[in-house]
Amino acid sequence: MTATATPARTLAQLEQVPVTRLRGLPERKAKALGELGIESIFDLLTTYPFRYIDRSRRAELADLAVGDEAVVLATVHDVRSRRTRQGRALVELVADDGTAGMKVVFFNQPWRARQLPSGTEALFFGKLDDFRGRRQMTNPVVDVVVGADDTEDQELRRRRTLRIVPVYRASGKVGLSSWEIGAWVEEAIRRAGAFEDPLPSTWRRELALVGRTEAFHDVHLPTALAETTPARRRLAFDELFRLQLALVLRRRALERDARAIRHAVSPREVTETPRDGGTLVQRFLAGLPYRLTNAQRKAMAAVLAEMAGPLPMHRLLQGDVGSGKTVVATAALLAAVQGGHQGALMVPTEVLAEQHFFAVRALIDGLAVPDPARLGGERPLSVALLTNRTGASERARLRQGLESGDVDVVVGTHALLTDDVQFHSLGLVVIDEQHRFGVEQRAQLRDKGRASVVARAEGPDASADPDLLVMTATPIPRTAAMVLFGDLDMVVLDELPPGRYPVETVWAATHHAEEDAWARVRAEVAEGHRAFVVCPLVEGSERVQARSATEELDRLAAGPLSGLALGLLHGQMPAVEKEDAMARFRAGTTTVLVATTVVEVGVDVPEATVMVVEDAGRFGIAQLHQLRGRVGRSDLPSWCYLLGPAGTPEAAARLAAMVQTTDGFELGEVDLELRGEGTILGARQKGRSDLKLASLRRDADLLDAARRVAESVTEDDPALDAHEGLAEELRLFLAPEEEAFLFKS
Repeated sequence: MTATATPARTLAQLEQVPVTRLRGLPERKAKALGELGIESIFDLLTTYPFRYIDRSRRAELADLAVGDEAVVLATVHDVRSRRTRQGRALVELVADDGTAGMKVVFFNQPWRARQLPSGTEALFFGKLDDFRGRRQMTNPVVDVVVGADDTEDQELRRRRTLRIVPVYRASGKVGLSSWEIGAWVEEAIRRAGAFEDPLPSTWRRELALVGRTEAFHDVHLPTALAETTPARRRLAFDELFRLQLALVLRRRALERDARAIRHAVSPREVTETPRDGGTLVQRFLAGLPYRLTNAQRKAMAAVLAEMAGPLPMHRLLQGDVGSGKTVVATAALLAAVQGGHQGALMVPTEVLAEQHFFAVRALIDGLAVPDPARLGGERPLSVALLTNRTGASERARLRQGLESGDVDVVVGTHALLTDDVQFHSLGLVVIDEQHRFGVEQRAQLRDKGRASVVARAEGPDASADPDLLVMTATPIPRTAAMVLFGDLDMVVLDELPPGRYPVETVWAATHHAEEDAWARVRAEVAEGHRAFVVCPLVEGSERVQARSATEELDRLAAGPLSGLALGLLHGQMPAVEKEDAMARFRAGTTTVLVATTVVEVGVDVPEATVMVVEDAGRFGIAQLHQLRGRVGRSDLPSWCYLLGPAGTPEAAARLAAMVQTTDGFELGEVDLELRGEGTILGARQKGRSDLKLASLRRDADLLDAARRVAESVTEDDPALDAHEGLAEELRLFLAPEEEAFLFKS
């Protein structure tokens, strides 16, 4: 059936067609496709080639010289397997491309004999060498194009005459060759005919994007390599557009249902000299013992302007470690309090909750709020701490204070989400290290604001959403942030407070360099300063981590740090012991704290000037950067020592990057380059993965364009009622709960 005679197909329709509908697909091959996650025609068509063979320009063995590195398409003959004298598996074969032959040798890869039986046509990529007068490739990269058992029919012979052959990721494990996948894709393309294109034609023209039918055809069945670039560009744009469309729809849905608290604040409070004592925010800023950075002032002004606006704030505050996010967040919390509301700061760990509680309490010390019931008409501003280890009596008192409004700001962990915690009037939610939480936790805190005492008293129409400020110090490149936090407006702190020294970072890969690290610890302690030692990242349970930290404490106490006051902190310690360990370290009773990654975020001890990370090659860039951020938090010179050899090239690249720069955003780009999008975006959302072609590194321009189109399409159609094709397609990539939220009536 020709393309013109076939009705235009949607991706959603193709998702409903199983691959078993393909002609001549054996049951065992359908099962093999299923093991690769290919169950529908949609899955098959979005399994893209990763390489193309240009037969008109292929390297021919007769033209290659010894030492040339090339890709050769050749047929396998004479396969032999044996063991060397040293017991190593050896597979030898002859490959011939019609112009000449070569020997191909594989060491320690016995499975190659099964993958490459005589008659197999494969792509060999490697360096041509000379061994005892015969040309040879050793351990080349191999892609099977046509398996030995593939049927030699007219279709196969026709495909062999194509100038451009797509190469798919074959799987010897499940018994699928690149040619088989390509043949099924070609049949699916031919039978599907034309594809419905849900992208408005005006945007296709403006962005110079080819149509979807052309894109799918040319990415799988190009007649020239030049056709693959615009095809890939269109399909990559579609992937990014769906991501951005979901995020913009979420933002529109929140705005659609939102009732804002228009806080009595102004961005001028950040810059103007207060009169008659000033507002609560102005009194707070005036009492700071240091000057704000320009970045902090801009961030505060943006936050206060949005808090005073007609829509609830949904903002991401992204700042490098030590850039002063807590001060900005505290100003925002006070902005809510000065209008008669409450603020909540939620963090992922108890140690971080305690750290923030002490920091906020110290920052607001001496501030008061109006209270007609008190003599003098005011009372001290109240800050409380709520974690899972808060005692029953203290928890009951705190709950009563939150419901009555006597508690102005609460700092807590997931304990804030429990049903028994209710607020008098929740005006602002601050979430630190958002990547540790999900969209669901945000929604739970929003619902607590809607169900506050004041809202219940004034009726359902009076319910209002608290403003939301999300903070993160995890290095996130701009493009990744647009995908992870695309439903939030972003503001960045890109300056460090004045007087801070960049932390000097040393990769101590040798025993001698490690001795220098311990000497630095002893020297700094002798000067009255403090040091962290973070233990190796041990695979397994936190209990194993705890044992590792305890054993390392004993080793250091008996060896390199003998005579120093060492303390211990890990996640398996009882709550009281953890609190005591941190208190002793802050006070200087303990001068060296041996810890697990429980100190990764939020711990602020200005006297700490040395961070030693053992077996640093096992940590990711984000963790290493966060750990380094625990020092250098004063005007004292500070050091970070990364101990141990790298172990892998990727680890070496991470450690080298840490030595080269202290800029978290630059490190985020390196992290994205090393790990790829899949790992970084793993926590984006539940639902179908949708980055098969697009790259956040290569396609930043497409990501920006996708955001513009998503904003434009939804501006007058926030539920996609007039864009049924887009709505139907987007549903393919959403988890059920997200679909229900975005497309609810």
